[in-house]
Amino acid sequence: MAAPYLTIKNITEHEIEVRRSRFICALAPTDTEEAARAFIAGIRRRHADATHNCTAYVIGDRIRKADDDGEPGGTAGTPMLEMLARRGFADVVAVVTRHFGGVLLGAGGLARAYGGAVGETLDRAESVTMVPATVATVTIGHAHAGRLDNDLRASPYALRGVAYGAGVTFEVAVPQDGLPAFGEWLATATAGRAAVEFGGLVYQAR
Repeated sequence: MAAPYLTIKNITEHEIEVRRSRFICALAPTDTEEAARAFIAGIRRRHADATHNCTAYVIGDRIRKADDDGEPGGTAGTPMLEMLARRGFADVVAVVTRHFGGVLLGAGGLARAYGGAVGETLDRAESVTMVPATVATVTIGHAHAGRLDNDLRASPYALRGVAYGAGVTFEVAVPQDGLPAFGEWLATATAGRAAVEFGGLVYQAR
């Protein structure tokens, strides 16, 4: 069974100061690399005068990228990425902007500062738990579709779409740990008139 993960609801920014250097972290929710890159580009334009704009993002369970933007290798983007992963976040992009304060921090100090800026900003962000769900395709005759439509919209199951053909087909996201209960609910709601097929994996907010 797929595992839940955390993401954030809104763009969140927070600043820390370490030995006179300012570290400004900006986090944003994102579910594509294109959106992550666009957010990064926007922050870099806004802080074009900064010493560094270091980045990291995690998208889904496959895409993890980091960039030190001129800081010594592994001292900025990597600790930022590790903080996101260690805290269980995905579909998030982080940019930490550094304005150098004149005091060298060393590799360990840089890693703590960049990772810490992301951690403190995550603490301030509104997080959302995303749970794995199975897509259920439910088909029923037109005569009974209206009532099922109403029942689904009033239920805890997320209605993703409706299609009309020989019958009416509803696409529903069902939490993976609730599949047996959904089958029972559907049988009761439709008096056994609906046919259901279970398909792919999606994630939805709890």
